[in-house]
Amino acid sequence: MRKEIIINASISGTRIAILEWKRLVELYIELPEQERMVGNIYKGVVENVIKGIGAAFVDIGMPQNSFLRFTDIGEFYESYGPISDENGDKEKWGKSRKTASTRWPPVVSNQEILVQITKEPIGTKGARVTSEVTLPGRFFVLVPGYEHVGVSRKIGNIREKNRLKRLSYKLRPKGLGLIVRTVAAGRKEQELQADLQSLLRTWNKIEQNVRQEKGPVPLYKDMGMVSSIIRDLFTPDVDRVVVDSRKLHKEITKYLKDVSPDLHKKVEYYNGMNPIFDEYKIERDVEKCLSRRVWLKSGGYIIFDQTEALVAIDVNSGKHVSRGEHDETSLKINLEACQEIARQLRLRDLGGLIVIDFIDMIDPGRKRTLINEFRRQLRKDRAKTSISDLSNFGLIEMTRERTRPSLIYSFTETCATCDGLGNLPSSPTVVTKIEHAIRRLRARSKERRIKLIVHPELESYLQNGVWNRLRRIMVKYLVRIQLSADTNMPYGEFKMLSRKSDDDLAEIIKT
Repeated sequence: MRKEIIINASISGTRIAILEWKRLVELYIELPEQERMVGNIYKGVVENVIKGIGAAFVDIGMPQNSFLRFTDIGEFYESYGPISDENGDKEKWGKSRKTASTRWPPVVSNQEILVQITKEPIGTKGARVTSEVTLPGRFFVLVPGYEHVGVSRKIGNIREKNRLKRLSYKLRPKGLGLIVRTVAAGRKEQELQADLQSLLRTWNKIEQNVRQEKGPVPLYKDMGMVSSIIRDLFTPDVDRVVVDSRKLHKEITKYLKDVSPDLHKKVEYYNGMNPIFDEYKIERDVEKCLSRRVWLKSGGYIIFDQTEALVAIDVNSGKHVSRGEHDETSLKINLEACQEIARQLRLRDLGGLIVIDFIDMIDPGRKRTLINEFRRQLRKDRAKTSISDLSNFGLIEMTRERTRPSLIYSFTETCATCDGLGNLPSSPTVVTKIEHAIRRLRARSKERRIKLIVHPELESYLQNGVWNRLRRIMVKYLVRIQLSADTNMPYGEFKMLSRKSDDDLAEIIKT
């Protein structure tokens, strides 16, 4: 597979595109005001413990408290505050190997605990954290508190796997576990040892600070988006990395010369006049990934609707015309759709619960073909996915691991007028509200001369019609209305003032 990483750096932020066969499959955005947080380590303070949901809320110094499930505390955690034992007596805990099942809950309020962010905050939801801290390097992931060694499943060669396992046990310090990463395949002992020593220096510094600092306080900040992409995704199967910033180009090549000298020659500096995303035909795909509707080559299309609870995906036949039987036509569109859906999930970084409504098919064999193809397409995704069979209603339910907000949160903001609904109240609806407000005014006040301020489009609607709508309201309720437009007034809202005193009448007309 031909794989490329294209990096565009600008004043407003950095965009990283991953191409497979010159087609955009993943996009990462790093904005100055939205720095990457996954992997950061904090000394937090447990604010409150809720047994009913099996979780605790931990203050790590952010506007919203982070969310820590009891199951994410596991066998090892660093505790620096009082915790009750089974008899209710308080004692000091350091490193603990007691599982959550021996004490429930495993934490108490005001306890200080070492946590690491696993999912970034989304909207009003705080970050998801775990006490099972890990430190990723180029060749190893350091796992404090464990004694085991794991090797990446993507290393298929058994002899190489065993060699790395033996080396890892030889290099591993007591009380620390190691996970060998895919890029470690073929590396010499000296290279692996250098990476491990770097991780140990970082961990020793964290341990030193955690005992000196009082929580909540940040202890470790993981690499920025670009550096982490290079560390985690720039593997030997990547053909090249192209970057349009001299500064980033120097940083990347310097880092690679230290950890993977054989890869730094694959990094290229782009200095063309054309924007780099235009040159590699990425910008067009970036705009499409924000669209609600995605067209297929067959003429069918897919609708993506993202809600608070889940992502709903609907497959439609659209413009596709075929003289074949219904099931055969449906399977053809569905197979094309499942490839595009798998790609869009990665590209838009959609996570959580996802429900997909494919075109209905009757033949069980064709249904199995669709499910198998969809599972095959999802194997390309680095995020963990779980998929169900087709339900009785013809739906596929699946979950996809979410570690950061989906792309729509980086590219868009909630509409201040419709509050994210995508719909505005119709003009007749707003006029009805105005009429009800005037009726309340008549019932509660002697005010008969008012100033009505509305959006310009609503002003036009009120003054038009078979018989001027504003005049009809004045005649019906025996009031005199001075109408004025304000471009700053949100459509669907209005303001009423007294023409005599210029007082706001909001308190009188409110329900």
